[in-house]
Amino acid sequence: MPWRARARVAIAAAASVALVASLGACGLLPLPRPDATSTPDTSGVAAELLPYYGQTLVWHACENDLQCTTAQAPLDWADPAGERIELALIRSPATGTKQGSLFVNPGGPGASGYDFLASGVGSAVDAELSQRFDVVSWDPRGVGRSTPISCGTPAQLDDFYFGIVPGEVGSDAWFSSVFDGARAFARRCAASQGDLIAHVDTVSTARDLDLLRALVGEAKLDYLGYSYGTFIGSVYAETFPERTGRLVLDGAVDPSESFADGAARQAAGFDSALRAYVTDCLARERCPLSGTVATALGDVHELLERLDASPLRAADGRELGGATALTAIITPLYSRAAWPNLDQLFASLERGDPSVAFALADSYYERQSADRYGGNLIEMFFATSCLDGGEPADAAQLTAQAATIEAAAPVLGRWLGPLSGEPYNGNACAVWPYPAVLQPHPITASGSSDILVVGTTNDPATPYASAVALAGQLEHGHLVSYTGEGHTAYNGSSACVDRVVDAYVVHGTVPATDPRC
Repeated sequence: MPWRARARVAIAAAASVALVASLGACGLLPLPRPDATSTPDTSGVAAELLPYYGQTLVWHACENDLQCTTAQAPLDWADPAGERIELALIRSPATGTKQGSLFVNPGGPGASGYDFLASGVGSAVDAELSQRFDVVSWDPRGVGRSTPISCGTPAQLDDFYFGIVPGEVGSDAWFSSVFDGARAFARRCAASQGDLIAHVDTVSTARDLDLLRALVGEAKLDYLGYSYGTFIGSVYAETFPERTGRLVLDGAVDPSESFADGAARQAAGFDSALRAYVTDCLARERCPLSGTVATALGDVHELLERLDASPLRAADGRELGGATALTAIITPLYSRAAWPNLDQLFASLERGDPSVAFALADSYYERQSADRYGGNLIEMFFATSCLDGGEPADAAQLTAQAATIEAAAPVLGRWLGPLSGEPYNGNACAVWPYPAVLQPHPITASGSSDILVVGTTNDPATPYASAVALAGQLEHGHLVSYTGEGHTAYNGSSACVDRVVDAYVVHGTVPATDPRC
């Protein structure tokens, strides 16, 4: 998978970092039924799995009139008699007559589904679906309120995420420092929960999701996955095609794509999104950039080069190099509503002020203060990505990857690859101590129900070509295109997409052709 975490929850974080707010509408919800229980669906379950599939969930009131509970799952699905882990669930009861349960996942890998839904059901689905469905989410294994991994203290994470690698970029000494940091990170991850770090792959998460489907009493899975959540949905459909209900995959990941190819495609997506922002900015008054689109993009590239050569020191002692500034730039590119953050970012960097850049980068990494991170999204991102087909590579191979990425994205690509100096999947997976569980391959999900695949034409994080590819691979895939900007399209970007998705989830209506919203 490409190295940048992809989560719908990240959009809200980017847009609310004390700069710009773009809040989804939240309807009034009824008070939950305290201590409500769910009767599990155990049809066709193997005897050794009945201790899990036969659990009775007890829901209690929590978070803004929602309901919460905890389920148990095997640490290793190949050894169900072994150690157990916990999975934290949260749901918003249907506001009208209940049609069923709809699971939602915001992406990542590593994003908290619990926090996603706790922030308001309107952040996950529109009023039509929240009226007809119990909307359910969960923290996947390794994440947040489920049995979590942790890969270091806040100070250690600061050093890993923000530290500037010493030495000449790409030299043997430079790579040695990068690999040493990645090894130390992996050791800390393993120390936090032992064998769990080897079982936070997406196949295990898909099996967890089937367990949760059964525990809420549904014979089929209705599911809405955003970003990396589309990969969970694809793997689920491949593993349990006969149990698929209505699946919507928005901001799709192409499961057949190699890590290196995905990284290059994603980098090109961010370049394209930056070009769209610059074009818009130059047409407005008080744009912090000037000249033509081409010269302004060149100025951004030169800005990152200057920061590499002469980092800006923040009040807290951290230094802003090109890699962290790149994170600050791409964070608002996930949502057009967050583009004003870029105005403030470029204006502040022109003054030599790194505070806005660090605020944006901190929101990306879920860093709340010098002694607190609000979640473990990035830690889980590395652990899951390396298990999901991360490609071991030496310095020469990584250098070649860097050249491919830069060719695909001439403006930002230099800081989106193995030579960026910031944590990069290829560098981490090159020394990751656990073998990959998955390898890239097309997913056909033969025998599944119809599946909607939603793609945005200028999505920077999961480019449109990935949605086209996934819809083509799936035996019963149907592409829904949205011509526009930003990461994911349903519930906030396009009324046309909303109508198509709602008609499918509620009534099973599949568009005869791509509606091209």
